[in-house]
Amino acid sequence: MEHSAESRGGRPLGLVTGASSGIGEELAREMAHHGFDLIVVAEDEGILDTAAELSDLADVRPIRADLATRAGNDMVVDLLAQEHRPLAAAAINAGIGVHGRLVDTELEDHLRVIALNIVSAVHLGHWIARDMVARGEGRILFTSSVASQMPGPFYTTYAASKSFIQSFALGLREELKDTGVTVTALMPGPTATEFFDRAGMDGTKVAEGPKEDPSDVASAGVAAMLAGDDHVVTGSWRNRMQSVATGVMPDAMAARVHRSMTEPPDDA
Repeated sequence: MEHSAESRGGRPLGLVTGASSGIGEELAREMAHHGFDLIVVAEDEGILDTAAELSDLADVRPIRADLATRAGNDMVVDLLAQEHRPLAAAAINAGIGVHGRLVDTELEDHLRVIALNIVSAVHLGHWIARDMVARGEGRILFTSSVASQMPGPFYTTYAASKSFIQSFALGLREELKDTGVTVTALMPGPTATEFFDRAGMDGTKVAEGPKEDPSDVASAGVAAMLAGDDHVVTGSWRNRMQSVATGVMPDAMAARVHRSMTEPPDDA
C-alpha cells in the first residue's frame, strides 16, 4: 500500500479502538511495526500503558473515551478532525460481550454491547469512510468474528453484533468500490484475551478450549487490511472449516451446535 497521508517524518497515521488489551493492543503494536504513528482509544487507563509501551516504535497518542456513549464517539471524531494529517488506516476493534440467558441478565448490559459493538462502529466508520473517500485513499479494518456466521446462544447480543459488523463491513466495502478506500473484516476464532473473563464465560467449552494468540490474529488482520482484502479468517483450520460449514448449515442447526460451546456449565 502506498501511504500519502504521512507525518513530517514520513509515517502514516493510524487509529485503533479497544487498544488497551487483547486483539486491539496487538493491532496497535502490529501497525506500529508497519510504520504507522497511532491514535489509540479505550475507556480504561490501560490505554496509557499501551501508548507508553509503543512509544519506542511510533508516535502514539492515547485517548480515553467511552465508545458505548454518543459523547465518547463525538469526542474521538472531534479530535480526529483536529489532526493536522488524515488517517491512512483505521482498525475499529472495540467490543464486549455478555454471557447468560437473555432473560437472566441485565438489559442495560446488553444495550451497552449494542452501543459499543454496533453503534460506535457505525458512528466512527461513517466519519472515517467519508473523510477517506474525500481524499481517495484509506484502509478500514472492522473486527468481526467467526461467531458472526451463526446464532450464538448464551451470548446472543455479542454474536448478533458480530453478524451486523460482518454484513456492515462487506456492504460498505462494496459501496466504496473504486473510491480508493478498502474495507476488511477480521474474523478470529476464540482468542487468548480477557474477553471470556469479562463476558462471564469462564467454564464454557469455548473458554476452556484451544485459543489463538492475539498477536497472530493482529498480524493476519493488518496484513489483510493493507492488502485491501475483503476478509480474513484467522487461526486454525477449524476456524476456516467452521466458517464454511456454518455458511451452508441451517441457522437453527447452527444455533444448536453453537450452544454446546457456550452453554453455562451448570446448564450443560
